[in-house]
Amino acid sequence: MQSLFALLKQHFGYTQFRHNQQAIIEHVLNGGDTMVLMPTGGGKSICYQLPALALEGVTIVVSPLIALMKDQVDALRQNGITAAYLNSTQSMSEQQTVMQMMQLGQVKLLYLAPERLIGEANFMQWLATLKVALFAIDEAHCISHWGHDFRQEYLALGQLKDKFPGVPVIALTATADGITKQDILDKLRLRNPAVFENSFNRPNIHYSVRPKKDHYQQLVEYLRQHPDDSGIIYCLSRSGTESLAEDLQSEGFSAAAYHAGLERALREERQDRFLRDDIRIMVATIAFGMGINKSNVRFVVHADLPKNIEGYYQETGRAGRDGLPSEAILFYSAGDVFKMKRFASVDGNEEQSAVMLRKLEQMAGLCETITCRRQYLLRYFGEESPDACGNCDICQGQYEKADGTVAAQKLLSAVYRLQERFGLNYVVDFLRGSAGVREAHQEIKTYGIGKDIGKDQWKQYARELMQLGFLGQSTGEYPLLRLTDTSWSVLRGEVQVQLTAQVAAPQGSAMQSGSSRHTGDIPQPVLLAELKQLRRSLAEKERVPPYIIFSDATLAELCSWLPQSMGELARISGFGEVKLAKYGEPFLEVMLQYCQRHGLQSQMHLKAGKAVKPRKSKPETGNSQRASLQLFQDGMAVEEIAAQRGLAISTVESHLADFIRKGELDIREMVPDSGRLAWILRAVESAGAQGLTRIREQLGDEVGYGEIRAVLNYYYWLQEQA
Repeated sequence: MQSLFALLKQHFGYTQFRHNQQAIIEHVLNGGDTMVLMPTGGGKSICYQLPALALEGVTIVVSPLIALMKDQVDALRQNGITAAYLNSTQSMSEQQTVMQMMQLGQVKLLYLAPERLIGEANFMQWLATLKVALFAIDEAHCISHWGHDFRQEYLALGQLKDKFPGVPVIALTATADGITKQDILDKLRLRNPAVFENSFNRPNIHYSVRPKKDHYQQLVEYLRQHPDDSGIIYCLSRSGTESLAEDLQSEGFSAAAYHAGLERALREERQDRFLRDDIRIMVATIAFGMGINKSNVRFVVHADLPKNIEGYYQETGRAGRDGLPSEAILFYSAGDVFKMKRFASVDGNEEQSAVMLRKLEQMAGLCETITCRRQYLLRYFGEESPDACGNCDICQGQYEKADGTVAAQKLLSAVYRLQERFGLNYVVDFLRGSAGVREAHQEIKTYGIGKDIGKDQWKQYARELMQLGFLGQSTGEYPLLRLTDTSWSVLRGEVQVQLTAQVAAPQGSAMQSGSSRHTGDIPQPVLLAELKQLRRSLAEKERVPPYIIFSDATLAELCSWLPQSMGELARISGFGEVKLAKYGEPFLEVMLQYCQRHGLQSQMHLKAGKAVKPRKSKPETGNSQRASLQLFQDGMAVEEIAAQRGLAISTVESHLADFIRKGELDIREMVPDSGRLAWILRAVESAGAQGLTRIREQLGDEVGYGEIRAVLNYYYWLQEQA
């Protein structure tokens, strides 16, 4: 184990394993087949990458996504690990070079798609001539018909145990319910596998569901409050991604569309720009996975409903992979459920259609729940969470709980008297005395005993009782309500049931309150900007995304602890031996210069152990917007600020416009020509509340959005002073 810890520190910059990584790695090194269920950002990759370093031979990593291969190989090479990939993006000579390196034993990890591994008979024969140490099947849920992202080519991977019987296999996934887990084990033919299942909880992600009405305005408001953050917005259709991206661009946001219908070269170019932070917001189709390993995604927004919780969980899991606070926001309309039902059905397969429809209903249940959303998610994956999370919109809202025992008894009694043969809608109609209920059921004395409660409220009560375990529901396309063992304790009055008496909107939506959960709270924002600029310049020289140099979490630690020597720098997470030798000096130089300018001392003596959470020192200049203001007032042009801070010019302009609105920055600093200012101001007054695009149409291309936004905020300031 000492050698494993040495490899962990040397190549990855960590001094301890997370969760059950150590047990997984030990099992793999002992030659056992393994299945790992671990949430996105939980450290799955190390579970096969570290054994690959310790074992003799090459580890073959099966991945469904070409972009993800390149991303992971780049990251491994940055950590001093010899890795390569084989796929259709390479020329024949490039592929031959990789294969020659493998024959010489110069590659520790090789990434390829399943069709390359299994589909080419000669390749399997050639691979058998090499020393293969391990097969790692990433995104293993793709092998299951019940998984959310089934890939036909994955089915052939079951051959591996026949062709390489002595080579261990590790299957890894972030999302799989019970039926999918068993299907993975069966189809891969793993031999006496050890199954390791981590908590699905991602405590750093704040979950919220917002009504879809006026969702575009809500979205724009949110994005303006997070101008420095990188995020993904998922839409249902290709045309939806294109139109939303265009609308956001017209608002001054750095956004682009991404879907399977785009030319491959354009997709790759946009994804590369997103990974390098040249594009801040990617608008993508739900059905087309981006396959990214980008660690600094701060938010994931679903503009349309995902078809199942597995897909939703995996997509939201692309936020906050670095462990910093992040958000998952979903805009929901009940109409989306009906729209999605046609996508859930599988022609000619009633059994699978029933499962998919059931999954869609459970996704809708997450949106409509009035109890902790995190508890709902965890329970879906078979994990119990006794306490509410305190980090979702439900927990942070004001929902009045009251004694709902009588209402619960009425509902359970209705299920019992209807002999557990009907679904939720019929039971609710029975309670409310609907004329559409069968005549025979209208003769039952409890028919209509719930007329005083609305239909939607009864449905919410039923879902809440199901979440509490007092009511059950069958599977299938038409699920029926069932009593449970604990139902009778409620019916007999032995248990008091607390239900949500009245649904109220949360105090302050996620659209408004999310900024406090993001990296704007990191101390020393000017230092953070300087570190990001250094990271960006190094990344450009090495042609890799900035987060591959260091994650935002590593930069946050630097800002919190202010290390001022190479020895102290080595104690910061992410600075392994390889990266310390490669990047230690330039980062230390920035730290020393900043601390000297501001009279700051190292705080490393407070770290007192690896598990201590970084303390926040008092921010010396406020938030990220104020950092832009300080540089502007120091005489830097907007373009220079954007270049130094690694931001879009429009983002810096938005920062400064905010201070004009607050009266802290004179409009003449941004629009010095009084005649031009008066001209733009007249257009602003004329357009009223019609927005930037309308003002731009009046003024023409001669005036940029930055000037318009500044004058618009000046106009608002004038109105407030009047």
